[in-house]
Amino acid sequence: MKLKDLLACTMTALLFCTSCIKDEAPNAEADILSCKVPVEILKREPIIQNNSITLMVKPTTDLEHQAPEFTLTEGATISPLSGTERDFTTPQKYTVTSESGKWEKTYTVAFISEEIPTFYEFEDTVITTQSNGDYFVLTENNGGKLEWSSGNPGFRLTGVAKSPYDYPTMQDDAGVVGKCVKLVTRSTGFFGNMVGMPIAAGNLFMGNFDVGSALTDALKSTQFGYPFYHKPTKIVGYYKFKAGPKFMSGGKEVAGKKDIFNIYAMFYETDKETRTLDGYFKADGYEHKNLVALAMIDNPHETSEWTRFEMLFDYHKEIDTDKLLAGSYNVAIVFSSSADGDIFEGAPESTLWLDEVEMFYEN
Repeated sequence: MKLKDLLACTMTALLFCTSCIKDEAPNAEADILSCKVPVEILKREPIIQNNSITLMVKPTTDLEHQAPEFTLTEGATISPLSGTERDFTTPQKYTVTSESGKWEKTYTVAFISEEIPTFYEFEDTVITTQSNGDYFVLTENNGGKLEWSSGNPGFRLTGVAKSPYDYPTMQDDAGVVGKCVKLVTRSTGFFGNMVGMPIAAGNLFMGNFDVGSALTDALKSTQFGYPFYHKPTKIVGYYKFKAGPKFMSGGKEVAGKKDIFNIYAMFYETDKETRTLDGYFKADGYEHKNLVALAMIDNPHETSEWTRFEMLFDYHKEIDTDKLLAGSYNVAIVFSSSADGDIFEGAPESTLWLDEVEMFYEN
């Protein structure tokens, strides 16, 4: 090829690439990726969920004058502007608009200076408003505020659910008193099978679900724990459970094996290396160097009647009182409709109902 012909081809290719870049569709995502406030006021890292941000801050924090700064998906804008000073004695709303202008998402940003509640009725809920699938988020507003996490954001990626009641975690009307939470192990359909995650157990836990890790490292996506300033002693509550008809492992039925649910709780010390424990805690046999105490349900079984359970915390280490008062210990309660759902083993349709759960502690 002659030099002038080569140069002509190169210029044509560059013009073509430039045209492609110019014609690239605007970003349709409208998400908050990070939230920054003065680190000295925080008890733990900001918890960013589907349409909410929770900032657990020290009791001395001036809630009337806070100006959180946000990182957004490429091209997105936010109103009010990032860095705007606002009064957070009550939660404040922000609207994120995608670069394309076609999608908006409203985030509620809450500064929580009080302790988490210790009685869980599952009466309060919000339904997210996602562009491709809404689902339940359970909250508690008694003696403090707590927003429960679940794997629902990850399940949304499968496209299987058509309504909030098709997700693994939802609210149900038939509780011991009023409403309750209902956890159902679901098939993840074609998409789930394609990525080696054929089922999704219904789960509910204290902490944060990192949807960014859901497909790359599922065990890291469940980040357990909130700061707690007391020594927990036991957890009591009520459950019902019905196992699904076919236990699945690796996408294949395991004849003769019965599914069972799981409830456990952990109390652990945080440090610079360990801000939270994740799904690897269970995978490693419920062991971690930072673990202080563990509580696990005894004799879980199928029952169509509301059945009381009681779990005592078994302490492995002494508590440092100064660290306790400083908020250096986290607590987390974890519920799952399939005990081995974290490794994608269980029976679709296994269903666990929970209500009137309470955590007791020493003053």
